[in-house]
This record gives sequence, structure tokens and C-alpha cells, in this order.
Amino acid sequence: MKTDHSITGASTTMAAWLMLTLGVAAQAAGTLVVSTPAYLIPYLLSERGLSLADAGMLAAAPTLGMVFTLVAWGAAADRFGERWVIAGGLAGTALFMLLAVSATDTVGLGAMLGLAGAASASSNAATGRVVVGWFPRPRRGLAMGIRQMSQPLGVAAAALTVPMMAAHHGLSGPLVLSGITASVVAVACAVGIRNPPRAMQNITVSRHNPYKGSTFLWRIHAVSMLLVAPQFTLSIFGLVWLTSALGWAATPAGTVIALAQFLGALGRIAVGHLSDRTGSRVTVLRWVAFSCVVVMLLLALTGWQEWALPGALALTLATVVSVADNGLAFTSVAEAAGPRWSGRALGIQNTGQFITASAVGPVVGSLVGLLGYPAAFALAALTPLIALPLIPARDLCPGTDSTATRVSEQIAGGDHPGRQRSRVQ
Repeated sequence: MKTDHSITGASTTMAAWLMLTLGVAAQAAGTLVVSTPAYLIPYLLSERGLSLADAGMLAAAPTLGMVFTLVAWGAAADRFGERWVIAGGLAGTALFMLLAVSATDTVGLGAMLGLAGAASASSNAATGRVVVGWFPRPRRGLAMGIRQMSQPLGVAAAALTVPMMAAHHGLSGPLVLSGITASVVAVACAVGIRNPPRAMQNITVSRHNPYKGSTFLWRIHAVSMLLVAPQFTLSIFGLVWLTSALGWAATPAGTVIALAQFLGALGRIAVGHLSDRTGSRVTVLRWVAFSCVVVMLLLALTGWQEWALPGALALTLATVVSVADNGLAFTSVAEAAGPRWSGRALGIQNTGQFITASAVGPVVGSLVGLLGYPAAFALAALTPLIALPLIPARDLCPGTDSTATRVSEQIAGGDHPGRQRSRVQ
């Protein structure tokens, strides 16, 4: 893998924040694409006559597409670096979203959305590698929290724009908007992203498979699969619940969702910083999982009582908590996997999450049809409850105290690689 060492010395810290900014933009653009079909559900129900289960299936098409490509994109990032993986994937995403405009039936539309999701998966693992490569461990929790805020921001953008665009321009408006956004960000990433100046290019780093001899990564993957179920339950069905069950109009309901996602983005930064302060990702992850059980039951209660304003407040709180775990788990996986495996490990991490996410649309849609929204929300509280005993007791970061990691962190903090190399020798 070629690594760009042209940005070194005092400018490295500035470069790290620039890479993080572009990574956030890339992930947000991909999330906008993946979230667009979910906020088309009211339009699909009223204008296309689809059932809620069928509309949920269409909303799940992009995440289903991601399942098949996340590991491959991660392996590509391990092999070739992050820059062109991110830019090329977003360019493909833009192409498929624009092609979706010409789809003549639901099957064709679902196929294009699935391909767009498959292409957008490039930014998931690769932007995570950018953060781990440019930031030292004591700052990764905060940096990854900022990176992870891109996902709720992308969802917020979809909540604000998709219902309005669909009302005025039909199905094509939101598809064109997300396609153009992806294309603009693809160009910015191609121009601006630089692969991290990894010190391990000059020193020996173990090629050991991190999945052998430890269950840590598998447990984090399983926990994340369980914790993502409430998150996607709310992002897919939160808007339609407010409008159809609690009587909210589409525009103010979209504003509630957008506000909730924005607060969720800030929450990811807060828990990431908290994990830096406590020195433990998994401890904070355990706190988040327990809180998720509580807030999902609270949401179910407001649904049973049909409280419009308290329901919106509970939805906002549940959204903030349900998205808070991703950055913690993502950072844990990258640190435990090490630089030679982080792309693939993050790809596996996201694959598990999006397998769950792909099932949420049709499964929860069917549960809502059979039992109603409150019962569906209460059942969603079971997944974080099951996750609690699976969370490891302590973090696994085997390279944290090694010479290789110290050098990498010093480079990310602003020291020149030439000076550090003499210390290693």
C-alpha cells in the first residue's frame, strides 16, 4: 500500500483535522443516500400504494447492498489506501442514484438503490481507517465520535429534505439530490484526502490475524449487530410513527427527526470523548446499551398512551441514545485489529450491522402491522438487553504500548517521521 508522507512535521495536526472533515462529509453523503428511501415511505404508501412491509423492504435495499461489499471495500482500503476507495465508491454511488430516477417499477428502483448502497459502503471502513491512521489513541475516541456524527447528520439531512422534495417533485427529487451530493463530495475527497503517514511502513508490525486466539472482535461485532436494531427501527419508522399514529404533519415531524439526529451526532462526540477520559471504550459502551433498554421502553409507553408531544420528546431521547454506541464499537474494532487488519475488520463490523439493519425494515414493519408501534418499540428494547452480557470486560488494544504504535501516534501528533525513525533504531 502506498502511503503519502508529503504532509509531515508541524502541518500534520492540521492535516489530521482536514482528513477528518472530509471523512465526515464522505460518510454523511453515503448516509444520505442510504437513508433517502426510509423517508420516502409516506410517499410510497400514499402515492404508490405500497404496504408498510413492502415500503420497508424498499427502504432496506441500500443497506442490503452494503452487506455484500463492506468487507471487499475494507480489504481494498487495507491494500490500496483510503483516498481512491472513498472517492471511487462515492462516484459509483452518485451514478446509481441518478440511474434510479429512470427506474420504471419497484423492482428496478430497489435494484438501483441496492447498487447505490453497495457503492456507498466504501466510505464506511475507509473513513474509519483515516481517523485511526491520523489520530493517536488518546484522541481517537473524540475523533471517531466526530467521524461517527456524520451518520446522524446524513439521516437528519434526509429527514429535512426528502419528504419536502417528494411532495414537490415526486420520487425523482430526493434521488437527484442525493446523487448530486455524492458526486460533489467524491470530487472533494479525490482532491483533498491523503492516506495516513503510517510509521509501520518503516518498522515491523505483526501480521497476526486478530480473530485468532481472542473472542474480543467477535463479541464486539455481535454487540453492535444487536445495538443497531433500535437505531434503524427509529430512523426507518420514527417519521411515519409521528405522522400516522400521533397526528404530526410531515414537515414538523421531519424537523423533529432532524433535531433528534443532530443531537445524536453531538452525543456520539460526547461518548467518544468520555471513552478517552475514562480510558475504556467498552465501559462506556455498556452504559449506552443499558440506557438504550430504558429509553426504548419509555418510547413504547408514550406510544401506548398516544402522547403526541411526550412521544416526540421520547423519540428524540431514544434516537440520541440508540446512535451513541457506533463510534465506541468502531474505535474498539480498529484498535484491536491493528493497521494491517483494520479495513477488513471494520468491513466485517459494518457488515454485521447492516445485516441487522436490512432485516429491520421488513421485520419491524410486519410487527407494527400485527402488534402496533408501541409493542414493536418494546420488543426492540430486547436487543440491547441481550447485548449487555456480551460486552467484553475490558478493551483489547494489543499495539497500544508497542514501539510501532508510539511512533504512529507521535507522527499523528505532529513529530517528523525522520526524527522518530532514529529513536526506533
